[in-house]
Amino acid sequence: IKESATLTRDVLEQHFNDLKGTLKKLLDERLVSLLQEVDTIEQESIKPLDECQKLIEHGVSTADELLREGESAVHGDVGQENEKLCSFTKKALHIQLDSLPEVPSLVDVPCLSAQLDDCLLTILKNQIFRHGTVASRPPVQLEEFVEKPGGILVRWCKVDDDFVPQDYRLQYRKSTASHFEDVYVGSETEFIVLHIDPNVDYQFRVCARGDGRQEWSPWSVPQIGHTTLVPHEWTTGLEGYSLSSRRNIALRNDSQSCGVLYSKAPTYFCGQTLTRIETVGQPDRRDSLGVCVEQQNGYDSLQRDKAVCISTNGAVFVNGKEMTNQLPAVTSGSTVTFDMEAVQLGPSSSEGGNFKLRVTISSNNREVVFDWVLDQCCGSLYFGCSFSYPGWKVLVF
Repeated sequence: IKESATLTRDVLEQHFNDLKGTLKKLLDERLVSLLQEVDTIEQESIKPLDECQKLIEHGVSTADELLREGESAVHGDVGQENEKLCSFTKKALHIQLDSLPEVPSLVDVPCLSAQLDDCLLTILKNQIFRHGTVASRPPVQLEEFVEKPGGILVRWCKVDDDFVPQDYRLQYRKSTASHFEDVYVGSETEFIVLHIDPNVDYQFRVCARGDGRQEWSPWSVPQIGHTTLVPHEWTTGLEGYSLSSRRNIALRNDSQSCGVLYSKAPTYFCGQTLTRIETVGQPDRRDSLGVCVEQQNGYDSLQRDKAVCISTNGAVFVNGKEMTNQLPAVTSGSTVTFDMEAVQLGPSSSEGGNFKLRVTISSNNREVVFDWVLDQCCGSLYFGCSFSYPGWKVLVF
């Protein structure tokens, strides 16, 4: 409670500080815009009035100068008087003292004022008082963590019956990291988080978005998950296959070399392993994708003893023998699932072995179930693949 309360306080303070900064910036920009508008109107409106004033002042100055010249002519000497009167008369005839420039009428002269509507404060006040909520009951919570090789299957569930979810949002972080990051957004209620380091704690949290809404719900209570299983990796060095940097994706290249590409170690345990076909090439009946007890070089397919596999055409092989049941042919995006459950047999089993695995292979929403009898107990298995033609790309996780 204390941790979530502290985090909530920090989020609220940061959000409202950001809002205050943004509002101040917007108000400053609006003020500058209005002041510029005042300056523009003032400059455009005062220009004709200034020109009219200059004309009137020039006319008054000219009339004043002519008046002084006339007074000088009247009060001067007789000899100069006639000459000054003659000059005064000529100048007076050429000056129009009875005309004025056109002066704008009063209704055409702008009078600036600021129109400020006080309702803005009321609107902002109402919006601010309704902005933000504090919730203490998230509508979804994390439910289960299932260890996977190099990953964690995270499941969550809805705990609020009145909440109708549209999307979920899952985040995680290493226990030593400071920030969460998105790992899944969608409508499913489970997701396999890959690229998880073994024996390292990770924190997870989930939230939801209600139907028809844009905002996300409060986060669930963060929970810690980890895996003890090392990630699946293909064996490096086989000429016919190119591997990704994490060695969990294998691509059948153009090399003429053929053979089975095995996992680096027997990392498949009874449970579930998923393989996904990323891209496809030309199929061949000898293609294989499956699990086996041990690596055996010299074979070009897993269709052999001590192995179960599916071919790219959907045929299922157990110890090299094709079953009558068949799955759909694999295509780009197909996910193939191997699920096994150990069934112990007695020492004198009529089936010729003392260890049995109940195997379920699923592909394209169909599955086959059979018993695989072995002569020894196998706690872990290798996985492998073989393709005759280039273009096939397989992700294992």
